[in-house]
Order: sequence, then structure tokens, then C-alpha cells
Amino acid sequence: MAGAGRGRVDKRRAIVEAAFEVFARRGYELASMQDVAEQAGVSKQTVYNHFQDKPEVFAEAMAVTADAVLAANLEAVELLRNPGADLRAALNEAAFAMLRICCDPRSTALRSLTYAQRARFPELVDVIQNRLAGRLGPAVADRLARLALSGDLRPCDPEQAAEQLLALLTAPVEARSRMGTRPVPDPDIKSIAEAATDTFLRAYAPSAPASV
Repeated sequence: MAGAGRGRVDKRRAIVEAAFEVFARRGYELASMQDVAEQAGVSKQTVYNHFQDKPEVFAEAMAVTADAVLAANLEAVELLRNPGADLRAALNEAAFAMLRICCDPRSTALRSLTYAQRARFPELVDVIQNRLAGRLGPAVADRLARLALSGDLRPCDPEQAAEQLLALLTAPVEARSRMGTRPVPDPDIKSIAEAATDTFLRAYAPSAPASV
């Protein structure tokens, strides 16, 4: 019985992942439950065995994708756990990793679908915000707080510092990608990450000791 339950969970997960691919490719309006079934390699009836209708599968697909994007970002934030002697290099590495995630097709599609369907699903923005940005910001703040305690950063409000760092990263990407409609090449992503790190450290690096 346990195996059957596991199989049902795995099939539901496969349907959800397939659904997001369909919604990302076709948009909500043009996507159908038959499209989802074909992408998942199951019958349409199997999809309906797991989900009542298209809005339900869409909502779960968006939430699951937001959780996956968050998990990837949290791995990038972990690069700041032990930054070593070169904090700038560690910040650059973490910033570059987060920006690559922000610019990948999955994250771009998640944002595009959220913007496009906010009138049809008014709660969607809050759901995605709470599951993604609402948890990423505190994770970054926690890392920055620890860096401040160790003396690698000056004493600061870590939540405000995290908000500012993330804004330094995401705002240029939104502009250069034309709100996600154009790809941003890796050299540009690297340049944005380095500029954000430089600006952030100018504000938050410990003050140099005064010369005697």
C-alpha cells in the first residue's frame, strides 16, 4: 500500500511539472488539460483523478515551481556561510549564482505567468511572493547578520541590507531583460553581480582603521 501511495505522489508531481512546462510554453489561456496529459505522458482522466480543473493544476504548478526556485536560491545563499578571507569573492559568487537562477527560463516563466494572470488569480502574487521572495529575503538577512557579527560587515539592520542587496541584483536584470522578454548573457549577469557587490560593500564594509 505504501508503494501505491508513493506512486500516486510521484505521478501527481510529474503532472504538476508537466503542467508548468505547458503553461510556460502556451500561456494559461491556450493551455488545456489534454496538453498537460500529453506532456506528462498520462491520460487526461489521470490528470482529472488528481486535479479538479485547470485553475487547480495551475495554482499547484506555480506554487511548486516557486518552491523549486527558492530551493535553488537558498543553495546560492549558502555560499555565504563560510566566505573565507575574501568576502568580496564570496559575495560575487553568491550574487552571480542567484542572478543566473533569476534569469533562467523557469524563473522567467514563473514571473511572466504571475504578472499575466494576476487579474484572474488575484491571490497569486501573494502566494508566489510569500513562497519565494518572502523566504529568500530572511535567508539573505540571516547570512548578512552573521557576517556583521563576525566583523566582516559593519553593524547594520540585516533585513534592510538584504533588501538593498537583492534590489541591486534584480533591478538591472529586469531592465536589461526587458522584464524577462530577452535573455541576459552570462557576461552581463557577471557584470551586474560584481557591480551590485561593489556598491553593497561600499555601504556595508567595515570602516578602514584611521591612519596614524
